[in-house]
Amino acid sequence: MNGTLYGVSVGPGDPELLTLKAARIIRQCPVIAVPRSADENAPIALGIALQAVPEISRKQIVELSMPMTRDKAELDRTRGKAADMLMELLAAGSDVAFLTLGDVSVYSTYFYLDERVRACGYETRVIAGVPSFCAAAARLGVSLTEASQPLHIIPGSYSSVDEGLGYAGAKVLMKTGKSIEQVKARLKERGLYESARMVQKCGMEGERVFNSLDGADADASYFSIIVVKG
Repeated sequence: MNGTLYGVSVGPGDPELLTLKAARIIRQCPVIAVPRSADENAPIALGIALQAVPEISRKQIVELSMPMTRDKAELDRTRGKAADMLMELLAAGSDVAFLTLGDVSVYSTYFYLDERVRACGYETRVIAGVPSFCAAAARLGVSLTEASQPLHIIPGSYSSVDEGLGYAGAKVLMKTGKSIEQVKARLKERGLYESARMVQKCGMEGERVFNSLDGADADASYFSIIVVKG
């Protein structure tokens, strides 16, 4: 019998935000799969999960290369290779927990693999988690939405940021990283700069809270969440 692939959300960084269900699935799966980019010293999602579920250290850990690139050919190649590795494990009868930061449904690489695995007839399931922008809002002590106000999630390092900032309602900018100076300029153009606050590495070592973006510079982490109210 084939195994099942689980997309397991581990939350934004604080191991106490990993859900009970995620912990249970991690404990029951004999294989733990983790994405790893070339510039990581260790897979971040694994480090978070280890703090909440120490017995992971006794399981089979499979690292899957998931480079931080926008080269479509390279992305297709590495995703195909990762999916093939997962299917080998599933075909051998092993359940696999694929760990992903935040919530698996928000800017996660997991679903690129899930689609390939399901297309080949394997069973997959998704385990929800705490999204990073919700944790950042909690750290800032703000509400993301009120009454009929909409909420927009915007990838800050992409050209769509201009369109997104024009929407009415609250805005969350994710994946800003080294594009912080361009984002700051666009916020100023829209008259939104004074309403913007940021949390960097929320729940992780090195967390920083910016009540003004004046202190944020080009060294801002990829794991930076900007919340714009007003």
